[in-house]
Amino acid sequence: MDYIVLDLEWNQSEKGNKDFPFEIVEIGAVKLDSNKNIIGSYRQLIKPQVYRKIHPITKRIIQLDMEELEKGKYFPDAAKDFLEWCGENYLFCTWGSLDLTEFQRNMQYYHMESLSGGPILYYDIQKFFSLLYEDGKVRRSLEYAVEYLNLNKEHPFHMAFYDAYYASLVWKEMGDSNVEENFSFDVFMPPKNKVEEIHVSFSNYSKYISRVFDSKTTAMGEREVTSTRCPICGKNGTKRVRWFTTNRKHYYSISYCFRHGYMKGKIRIKKTKEGGVYIIKTLKLISKEDVVEIKEKRMKCKRQGRTKRHKD
Repeated sequence: MDYIVLDLEWNQSEKGNKDFPFEIVEIGAVKLDSNKNIIGSYRQLIKPQVYRKIHPITKRIIQLDMEELEKGKYFPDAAKDFLEWCGENYLFCTWGSLDLTEFQRNMQYYHMESLSGGPILYYDIQKFFSLLYEDGKVRRSLEYAVEYLNLNKEHPFHMAFYDAYYASLVWKEMGDSNVEENFSFDVFMPPKNKVEEIHVSFSNYSKYISRVFDSKTTAMGEREVTSTRCPICGKNGTKRVRWFTTNRKHYYSISYCFRHGYMKGKIRIKKTKEGGVYIIKTLKLISKEDVVEIKEKRMKCKRQGRTKRHKD
C-alpha cells in the first residue's frame, strides 16, 4: 500500500458561506511507499471559479496571488488528475482533520462522483505528533513540528506541496512507533445504514460513528447511541453519571467497568447538509481525578440551569 500525504490551500468568501466555506486553490501531495520513502509528488494550482478575490486572511498566509491562480486548472479536471495519480491501493495522510473534508466538499460542489460512500479511514500526522511527543490533546503547527525535530527548513510553509513534503518528513522521523494504531475517520459522508456504522477500539478508548437519523430525539433514543460498553473488554458499564448535556450538541456520562475502572462517555451531535443528524460517540478510560472534573462540570451547568439529563 502507498501513502498519499495530502495538503490543500484554499480561499474563502469575505462574507462567509456555510455551504461552501472554502474554495481549493492548490493541491499538493507526496506519495510514500510502505517504508515512508518518497516515490512520487504532485502539485497543481486551481483556477478560482467561486471566490474571485483573495480573502485578506488568506493573502497573509499563502504564497499565491490571483494572477498566478488564473493559470491553474479547473477544479474538476485537477481533482480527476490527482486521483488518477494516487493510483489504486493507497491511504490518505494529512496534517490535521480538515483537508479530506474540504476536498470532498469541493468535489460535491462540482457534482463529481463522491470519493467514498461513507467515512474514510486516514492518518492524521498532526495527531500522531501529539501522541508521540506531547499529551495527545494539543495540536501543533507543522512548522513547530519541523523545528521540534530539527528538520531542515529548506522551503517556505503554507504552500500545499511543500507542506505535504514537510508532513511526510515529520512522519518518517517518528520511526516505527505504534501511533498509526490511532487512525482517524473523515465523516464528510456518514454511514448510510446500520450495517455500515463504525465501531472501532483503540488502546484506551472506543469510537462509534452512527448512521444518519431524522432528528436528535430519534438518535438519542437509539440504544446503541447511549450504551456504555468498556473499550477494553466490551462489557456494559454501570452508569455513575447518566448522560447530560451542556449545550445540546455535546453529551457526557461516567460509567464504571468492574475490571477496567471508570470511563467517560462523550456524544457529539453532527448535522448533515440535508437536515439529518448522526452521532460520534467516544468511550475512554479515565482517572478518578477526571471523574471529579466531569462531576464538577455537571454541577456547574446545573447551577446555571443549562443541564438537561438524558433518560437512558
